Amino acid sequence: MPSIFLRAAPYADDEMNLPVKSVEAAIPFYETVMGFKVLSQRDAPTRAAVLVRDGVQIGLAENGGDPSQEGCFFEVDDVEAAFAELRANGLDREDPGYRIDQHGETSYRVFFVVAPDGLCYCVGQRQS
Repeated sequence: MPSIFLRAAPYADDEMNLPVKSVEAAIPFYETVMGFKVLSQRDAPTRAAVLVRDGVQIGLAENGGDPSQEGCFFEVDDVEAAFAELRANGLDREDPGYRIDQHGETSYRVFFVVAPDGLCYCVGQRQS
């Protein structure tokens, strides 16, 4: 059973304006591996796409930013199911490298995914 993505929180300013070199080249990874669907695309003022999964939206944009310095935290309902799903979808990684990260008073069990476009994603489940 797939994991449910509950929310996206950007590392910097805006999860709807994540920088990529080529939106067209980036989309297949998000659809195939991450389980997102393209909600909309535009060519102007910059080429961009809005992707959605479980009601969570992110945006990829050819905005000149550095993808290696950006990404999002995705909170999921089941971090182990999320990793298993991404692996089954083609994520080329054997070991999730789980760790516990603290954000304020909340702990999350997390793993990281670096997309081919260079964006880094932290996928985590809230711990009680």
